[in-house]
Amino acid sequence: MCYRKRGNSNQQTMTTKVIIQDMSSILRRSFTAISSLSKQFSSSFSTRTMSSFGRLIRFRDAAGNSRFGEPKISSVSEFDEAVAKGTLEATIFEGSSPFNVTPTSEAVKVQEVLPLLTVEDVPIVKCVGLNYIKHIQEGGRKPPPYPSIFIKPRASIAGYKEDIPIPKLAQDDQLDYEGELTIVIGKTGKNIPKEKALEHIAGFVVANDVSARKWQRDPAFAGGVPQWCFSKGFDKFAPVGPLLVSPKIVGNAGNLQLQTIVNGEVRQDTNTNDLLFSTEEIVAFISQGTTLEAGTIIMTGTPAGVAMGMKEPKWLKNGDVIEVKIEELGSVKNKMVFE
Repeated sequence: MCYRKRGNSNQQTMTTKVIIQDMSSILRRSFTAISSLSKQFSSSFSTRTMSSFGRLIRFRDAAGNSRFGEPKISSVSEFDEAVAKGTLEATIFEGSSPFNVTPTSEAVKVQEVLPLLTVEDVPIVKCVGLNYIKHIQEGGRKPPPYPSIFIKPRASIAGYKEDIPIPKLAQDDQLDYEGELTIVIGKTGKNIPKEKALEHIAGFVVANDVSARKWQRDPAFAGGVPQWCFSKGFDKFAPVGPLLVSPKIVGNAGNLQLQTIVNGEVRQDTNTNDLLFSTEEIVAFISQGTTLEAGTIIMTGTPAGVAMGMKEPKWLKNGDVIEVKIEELGSVKNKMVFE
């Protein structure tokens, strides 16, 4: 009897251990699966957050309210046509800034397309110099081993059809244009790996990096080393387009045609596939040891065709109208007005 009892007890103990081990194994597998799903959901949610819109505008509705919304279009040409005819409609996005918006099911007529980005939205403008192969060649320079970075203050931001005031010290014969593909950061980050860069990009806009070359390159004014920040950082020297286009529509924006037109004459006409450093490489490089805040604008450089690169430079004059167009991103069109 005692032997049988001890045997039964041992069998029960072994059975209990097996059950506990099985349960532990099941729990470990379940935890692993849940963790994996959680990571996938988190990554998916992050991507969805940055891609909640395909295209975003700021506009005024019939009641005079300023709103964010996604225009009901399938192409930039359709956007331009609807704006010209006054028939553009947009799905309303609720939010306090372009980087914190949520879609609604309500669509309304657009009374006026407003400047998308304001000084309040942009903490800083970062810029890349010498980033198109042909532009580097026309300037007689060698390709840099890393992106060449300079900054503009946020007061340089201007609207897509706003007149650009030219201060007296920049009114001589060295005022220039630079049509540029521009990155808009939508999610704050630091030390962003290249493969994660698009997750931090809200979208792309077209822009013009207006430049006073005398204060950039003339040794009598700029010194022995070209100086970029002052010469390009005057108020309103960075007009940006009204249409923010997300990576889910244009990817990394690495295959878009860019044109700059001065008083009806095409001056720049290059594809962004001529970029030396891609948009992902730029974000990864600039974010090393540096926090990129949401709203940061990164101008990625200009292609060949600027006045500076001509044998007989066609510098900008008072009243000149400069239009920069980028395929899928729309345009900016601004008049230079000497103060």
